[in-house]
Amino acid sequence: MNTPFQGLPQGNDRIVYVREVAVGDLPPEIRAEVGPIKTVFSVHGADGRQLALVANRALAFDLARQHDFSPVSVH
Repeated sequence: MNTPFQGLPQGNDRIVYVREVAVGDLPPEIRAEVGPIKTVFSVHGADGRQLALVANRALAFDLARQHDFSPVSVH
């Protein structure tokens, strides 16, 4: 069967990517707000735009799902 795959419903725009970020790699003004933790998690849209920074992976996934996005881990 040679049926073309048209993608998942709503396409890639409902997927977000979650990755770990070292606090030391963030701009100084963000580092000042983060506090004593060493890593945070960044949530990015399918277009690469950063949507959020959160304290842990579970929170990143919960945030995505609460807004009807499908989170995917990247490294």
